[in-house]
Formats: sequence, structure tokens, C-alpha cells
Amino acid sequence: MEDRLYGRPAARARVGLITAALLLTYPQAVGAQAGGDLTQNPLAGAQVFGAKGCVKCHAVNGLGGTVGPDLGRIARRRSFHELAATMWNHLPEMGARMLEYGIERPQMSPREAADLIAFLFTLDYFDAPGDVEVGQRLFTEKKCVVCHQVGVYGGVIGPSLDHLSQFGSPILVATAMWNHGPAMSELMRARGIERPTFGDTELNDLISYLETVSAAPLDGPLYVLPGSAEEGRVVFIERQCRECHAVGGVGGRVGPDLATRGDTRGLTEFAAAMWNKAPAMTEAMRARGTDIPQLGGGEMADLVAYLYSVQYFADAGDPNVGHRALAAKGCLRCHSLNGTGGEDASDLAQAVGLDSPAAVIASLWNHSILMETGDAGPEADWVRLDPEEMADIMAFLEAMAGR
Repeated sequence: MEDRLYGRPAARARVGLITAALLLTYPQAVGAQAGGDLTQNPLAGAQVFGAKGCVKCHAVNGLGGTVGPDLGRIARRRSFHELAATMWNHLPEMGARMLEYGIERPQMSPREAADLIAFLFTLDYFDAPGDVEVGQRLFTEKKCVVCHQVGVYGGVIGPSLDHLSQFGSPILVATAMWNHGPAMSELMRARGIERPTFGDTELNDLISYLETVSAAPLDGPLYVLPGSAEEGRVVFIERQCRECHAVGGVGGRVGPDLATRGDTRGLTEFAAAMWNKAPAMTEAMRARGTDIPQLGGGEMADLVAYLYSVQYFADAGDPNVGHRALAAKGCLRCHSLNGTGGEDASDLAQAVGLDSPAAVIASLWNHSILMETGDAGPEADWVRLDPEEMADIMAFLEAMAGR
């Protein structure tokens, strides 16, 4: 599998919309490919964002409208259900603004809704440029300078880091750190050098510094290919990662479940975590008689894409809780369920096509204009849902559709 490059800080700052190869998949696929089309395409979602007029009100990292918030600068790492709940909770305000500005309210298919939310989820997949001055300080404080040289500055025990100006991808950094980590650790131990760890944005800052002082310019085209989540699922299995780690409860219990909600990392954070936890991971693998795998840059890119994507559906809902939530949130004042409940809206047991989370959120969006102009119209009376409630209600509606 060939290596794939991401480029330098200036390039990484521009790739917020370029997520062509990152397809999000359900975590259940770690054991076997689940039935149906479970992938969601962020690049197609970017096109939906423009075609449906979202860009007229919302910017992404400064590009677009200013009526609503900049969606590239909202809280990080939102799951599908968090994004769906946020969209639902703001529908009355969005509807009012569209009416005020004369923007036609678009309809969305389940496919478009899925891709749009996938696009929003992956906006922070790439790292912003780090702080060069902080990185320069870290190069000395973390003792990198003892073994590695940049330009004419530093030691010569390890390889020169001048090549980082050309191959400064966080993915390739993570790959090199993983593949050479055991040997580097032994060398540092022999020389009495404390093995450093990286927190927060430190590795990103360090990479930014190294890229600014490295001598070699970039030759040839710049490729921005974030990796394939489906290929990463294969790497996760074939490289025996699941012998120690579970994903969504499927796999080993030696290490943490990698689909734990709230544990998603961007590219450089992932590289730092791989480095920080490498001693414990290699010790556990050796104790189990498991070979420490060597990874290519392409394999690492795919693996990161897969682990990033499993967070997307990490908060799966409970249909039984969702059934109770429909009544508790007042949904059955308008809707009926198997003939019991309100008479102003459809019987949810007879709803057609609500067989996926994307189909549910598309239906909510498409029919919300009727709710806004009916008894539920005033924003103050709008039923608000938190991500857990959204996940539970979606799970119940999907279960009803699958009967």
C-alpha cells in the first residue's frame, strides 16, 4: 500500500473542505460488513452544504455567510446524534431567518442529510497550523535536539529531520514514531534520556517548527488524502489491533474500547497518543506473544480514518428508552402511535422510510416547517432534544420501520 502525503502547515490550513476519501462507517463493521449502504461521504456533504443554500447563512472557517455561526469553529468532535440534535433544536430560529432573508427552505433526502452531517463531523479532521515558537522551545525541552538534527542544529544519533518540510504529514510522523518507537526508547534509555510525552497541541507545534526550519523544499504535487475508513477497518483486523482493543464492544479488553464516546482525536493528536502509549502497548503485545506490526503511511492513514469514523455512531440509542421519550417530550400530543395519542399529525407506527438515522433527520427537517406553523410554532414551545434523546428516539423509529 503506497504512502499518502498530507502536506505542510500552510496546506493543512486550507484543507477543511477536502475530505474526499474519509467515508464514515458504523463501528459494528469491525467484525463483518453490515448490510446496506452504511457509508457517508463528507465530500458529497460539502456539495450539499452549497447546493442547499447552507453557505448563505453559515461560514466554514471564515468562508460563507455570517447570519449563523461559523460551523468550522463550533465545539469539536460531535457525533451524528449530537449534530442531529443541534440541527433539530435550532430549526425554529433557522426557519425564521430563512423567511426573513427570503431564502427558500430546501428539502433533503436521507442520502443528502447523511452526507451533510458527515461533512460537518469531519471539519476538524485536519489540524490547524501549530505555534512555531512553541515548537522551537519544545524541540529542546523534549530532548529531540539531543539525537536529531535540523539544518546544522542538533545531534546526529538519529536521522535528520530536514525531510519533514517535504513529508511533514502527521500521519507519516505517527507512522515513523510507531515503527521506530521501540528502538528510539531503547536508545534513550541507554543514554539516560527521559522519554518525552506530548500533550494537547505540543506535537502539532513541534511539527510546525520543524517544517519551517527544514531545508528541503516540496517537489511535485501535494496530495491531500485522509484515508479510507473501510480500508482502516481491514488494517485494524489484519494487524491484530482488535486482539487488545474493542470497537463498540467487539474485540479485546486489554486496552480501552476505541469507540468510547468523547475520545476522538484529530490527526496530530492521534500521532501523539500513539507515541505516548507505545511503551505500554508494546509491553502488552510482547507479553501476549504478539508481533509488533510495522505500518506503512497509507495503512496508518486508513487506520486513523477508521478510528475517527467509529466515534460518529458511538452513542447508539436504546429503542425502549426512545419509546418512553416520545411521550415524555410531548411528541404524542400531536402524533399518534398505533392509534393512541394526538390527531394533528401522522401515526408514527405507519411512517414509511424511517429505516436509518439519516432518514429520520431528513424527515424531521422536511416536515419541521409544518410544526413551526402549527401549534408547536413558537420557538419557546419547541421540543428540545439532547443527543442521547435524539439517539434513543431515532433507534425507536428505526425499530418501528424494521418491523
